Amino acid sequence: MTGAHLHQEATPASPRVRAFVLSVLIPLIMLTIAGLVVLWPSGEAPSIEAGDRVDAEIIDLRPCAAAGGASSQSGDTDSGGAEGSGGTEGGGAGDEEGGGTGDGGGGGQPGTTCLEADVLIESGPDEGLEVVVPVPYGVGAPQFEIGDKVVLTATRDVPLESRYEITEFQRGTPLLWLGIIFAVAVVLLSRWKGLAALVGLGISVLIIVFFLLPALLAGQNPLPVAVVGASAIMIATLYMSHGVSIRTSVALIGTLISLTLTGLLGALFTELSQFTGLFDESLAYIGLVDAELDVRGLLLAGLVVGALGVLDDTTVTQTATVWELAAADPTSSRRKLFASGMRVGREHVAATVNTLVLAYVGASLPLLMLFSVTGMGMTDALTSEQVAQEVVRGLVGSLGIIAAVPVTTGLAALAVRQGDTHRVAGRRRRRGGPSGADRPATAETGPGSGT
Repeated sequence: MTGAHLHQEATPASPRVRAFVLSVLIPLIMLTIAGLVVLWPSGEAPSIEAGDRVDAEIIDLRPCAAAGGASSQSGDTDSGGAEGSGGTEGGGAGDEEGGGTGDGGGGGQPGTTCLEADVLIESGPDEGLEVVVPVPYGVGAPQFEIGDKVVLTATRDVPLESRYEITEFQRGTPLLWLGIIFAVAVVLLSRWKGLAALVGLGISVLIIVFFLLPALLAGQNPLPVAVVGASAIMIATLYMSHGVSIRTSVALIGTLISLTLTGLLGALFTELSQFTGLFDESLAYIGLVDAELDVRGLLLAGLVVGALGVLDDTTVTQTATVWELAAADPTSSRRKLFASGMRVGREHVAATVNTLVLAYVGASLPLLMLFSVTGMGMTDALTSEQVAQEVVRGLVGSLGIIAAVPVTTGLAALAVRQGDTHRVAGRRRRRGGPSGADRPATAETGPGSGT
């Protein structure tokens, strides 16, 4: 155990508590393993024929060639004026841009300027070759400069000169550095406990990548897949991060109960709200690729998995709070521990619910802005499927948190005091014993004093 577990086993659990915990955990672990075996994906998952992604570096930028420029701009200029005038304007702008990029691409790049780039391919079968690719342009198009690291999409079985196009910037390096900073910060603050938490995070990612996603793509029922995956993540991460103990087991049981309630509420309101999933572009596209997928079930599965992270935070905090309160005041009763833990839990709920709702609102912010621009009323915006899905996720997740606080606090108070109830009562009797014995002694000596 680490220093963070200083008071964790200060009060040994009674045989009754251990029996209860094991009676819940053993079936849970066995059912989870059985679910992983039964639902483990087999066979070939459906796939989409997509272009290969390769890394490249822009080594030069210039205006589109005469033929390429005319062909690429004709579609834009047909509706706005003569093709010749459109080409002249594009050429003039391109010349000006060419002057800007000749010095290293430092000049401005108007969104309507047609450019092409010489890129050096850094991965894939054509690694080391230089090719010319069109640069995305138009309103809102990203601005590229010489030296930018980009990602190209390759269309197979197409001549080299028209095989590649720029898709986006490379982001691997900044994300890697951010991940390293995060890992170092966690370990510096929590030391070995933080390292264990990072290992638990890695296990969660492995479960999602190798079980959850393939099983969903294989057409398995999304709700059982989500429940089994969430249970595996919950068991692995809680014990890895917080150690194998009665306290962690109580937190796990509280999480299980709260997650079950969250899943039931999610299933109910997903059905009552009649979500179709067709307004989510990714879900709609996946549904077209594989008609066997239960799109509504995918929404529910996402709700269950998303709620797990917030729920285990709440349950671990509540069990830790009750254990520390019990260690600080060994004479406190279960009722007092529950009341004190609930006071902490109310503060936690107030902060966490707000965080959860704001997270879902933040994810829908561009959509809310679109509704605002179009003049859609607040009621209409909230009841539209895109926003209503986030509302259901936020409120159902919040109800799960609200349920987790009293459930976990009550379980923790019972567990931490079950083993030492008799000792606490005995301590109180010993404390009251001398005073009770003193009173008869005083009564006996009083008459004998003769005063």
